[in-house]
Amino acid sequence: MEFRIEHDTMGEVRVPKDALYSAQTQRAVENFPISGSTLEKAHIAALAQIKKAAALANATLGVLDQNIADAIAKSADEVIAGKHEGEFPVDIYQTGSGTSSNMNMNEVLATLASKKLGKPVHPNDHVNASQSSNDVFPTSVHLAVTSAIVTDLLPALDYLAGKLEAKAKSWSQVVKAGRTHLMDATPVTLGQEFGGYAAQIRYGIERIQGTIPRVAEVPLGGTAVGTGINTPKGFPQEVIKLLAKATSLPITEARDHFEAQGARDALVEASGALRVLAISLTKINNDLRWMGSGPNAGLGELAIPDLQPGSSIMPGKVNPVIPEAVLMVCARVIGNDQTIAWAGASGNFELNVAIPVMGNSLLESIRLLANASRVLADKTIEGLEANKDRALALAESSPAIVTPLNKVIGYEAAAKIAKHSVEKSITIREAVIDLGFVERGEISEADLDTALNVLSMTKPPQ
Repeated sequence: MEFRIEHDTMGEVRVPKDALYSAQTQRAVENFPISGSTLEKAHIAALAQIKKAAALANATLGVLDQNIADAIAKSADEVIAGKHEGEFPVDIYQTGSGTSSNMNMNEVLATLASKKLGKPVHPNDHVNASQSSNDVFPTSVHLAVTSAIVTDLLPALDYLAGKLEAKAKSWSQVVKAGRTHLMDATPVTLGQEFGGYAAQIRYGIERIQGTIPRVAEVPLGGTAVGTGINTPKGFPQEVIKLLAKATSLPITEARDHFEAQGARDALVEASGALRVLAISLTKINNDLRWMGSGPNAGLGELAIPDLQPGSSIMPGKVNPVIPEAVLMVCARVIGNDQTIAWAGASGNFELNVAIPVMGNSLLESIRLLANASRVLADKTIEGLEANKDRALALAESSPAIVTPLNKVIGYEAAAKIAKHSVEKSITIREAVIDLGFVERGEISEADLDTALNVLSMTKPPQ
């Protein structure tokens, strides 16, 4: 590889000859050879959006010449469009403020803008004018997270909830055994279960939406410690106005710049809402796996779409691959939440020092949940089929359907019937007759048939 010599305040640095970045980025590349993972694409785009808005605001306020601001803005547009992805090599595990990534963006945009103008544009004096890594980088995280939630995650969850609701409606009369403690319980309909799943996702949407006003508050304008030193009057308001207009997102200025500078509580809150969603999806997908277990030795109440061979040794075996993949996504999201919570507690005085890993973990969780929700909806929920006869047979064989007889013959007598049914491997109806309740006139066969109608058990009188 050929190199060129660049300079910064610490001296000379060898930089790859054709790289758009400069000395500070190269130092970071050399200092942090840790994970090999860089910022999420959405995060890089958000940083560029901020630099564009800042340049235009600086021109409006007389801090930058308009031609320099325009060159920076046009360069940022190229980054936003993904044209220079290879120019952002800084590892996630870097300085906790994200200074290395902020300077990486400053250097790339300065190089691009210099080429456009035919004269030098400085990464600090021009691209970073009126800014600090300490307010720009966290702002970029909040901007990227807000965008990912609004644009990707919430529509995906709405789509999944709609698919679950459609199944709930179509299966409103499909009776199946209820189960508590993984033991037989009184009947429910498959529609009721899927309505419950849809409600879990709808509640998840509400929880995530509830975090947006705080996630969308950004610390821009606080510069180094929240005081706004070196920032012209009106700068944060102008930048945020431009960002809100360009992104159509509800971005607002922090109500308290010292809270916004020293803490990342809103990101912790958003991650918590994602954790709840991951737990909901875990419950739903485990239920699907149980109900789809078989085909002969399991519950067999649902047929999960066959997508690929399930075994390299057992011919004909098919597995619930999508629910399993979603369960792994949920595990990752819950792990990311632990990272975000710990990182959120890693602030001292005027700055949190774990912002890059918080941003990366949260954006990864959002991306995984959005993609997994659509895959689950399209490749599993849409194609699910109910084994109605099997579900009904299991419901009618459950000893728990004796429950309506409590009010006719009493709890203890009903318990005797249930135990007799299990012991003799006969139905509850057969057990009632076998134990002489009909013969003694304690209940008629007609009343017995009415009481043991499993569909009516799912809809008790109001």
